Amino acid sequence: MITRIIIDLLFAVGVFFILAGVIGMLRMPDTFCRLQSSTNIVTMGSLPILIGCAVYGFYIGNSSIAVKSMIIAVFILLTNPAASHAMTKAAYRSGARDVNNSEYHCEEGEENNG
Repeated sequence: MITRIIIDLLFAVGVFFILAGVIGMLRMPDTFCRLQSSTNIVTMGSLPILIGCAVYGFYIGNSSIAVKSMIIAVFILLTNPAASHAMTKAAYRSGARDVNNSEYHCEEGEENNG
């Protein structure tokens, strides 16, 4: 009974972050903010669901579900930051700017490479 409540709570947390990220994707004004929201969807949304799947797999005695869920979670944790960085860098190099076309303002002594 307690295990089932924990699984349901993990699923609910994952769905909450997925919905919040989707709302962020719709409401954010520019490409870079939307990339940040999409990264949060993958990380904060999928990891609680995968942890819930792992707990469920161990709970019913099917360890293959649990192990596969944990492997997928580790893979997401390792690849998501690099993929997000690559997409952001590609967007910046292709000319995507923010809504106001504002430039990055450096402090004195720093160069403005943007």
